[in-house]
Amino acid sequence: MPSFVITEKCDGCKAQDKTACQYICPNDLMVLNRDIMKAHNQEPDQCWECYNCVKICPQQAMEVRGYADFVPLGGNVIPLRGSDSIMWTIKFRNGKLKRFKFPIRTTPEGSIDAYKGKPEADISKIKQPGCFTHQGTGKTMPTLKK
Repeated sequence: MPSFVITEKCDGCKAQDKTACQYICPNDLMVLNRDIMKAHNQEPDQCWECYNCVKICPQQAMEVRGYADFVPLGGNVIPLRGSDSIMWTIKFRNGKLKRFKFPIRTTPEGSIDAYKGKPEADISKIKQPGCFTHQGTGKTMPTLKK
């Protein structure tokens, strides 16, 4: 089920430039209604149900209701974001609660060099046989015969 806002809890992230859910939504679905200072999902049919908005909401005003095979009727999944982790609370339909904690990113976005410690690419090997094309000659590799 797509994400939705519990309007009683939403404070529009205190009228910042963007709400947290707007910032995090990978499909740009969340918008802020500046008249009432409440966020909402402008296109629920396009929601990926990724839980990003649910996890980041500082007021716990976002919810995604799971499908019956994942979260049977009467159950729910509630994340609570802390400074270094997310505490998940699972409520089963029989009322039983299960809690677990997952760490969250602790490094600033863009601060990790994914290629650090990796060897540099050897450009000369691109021109050697075995590649799809021979650069500069205009000749392609021979095709396999059937």
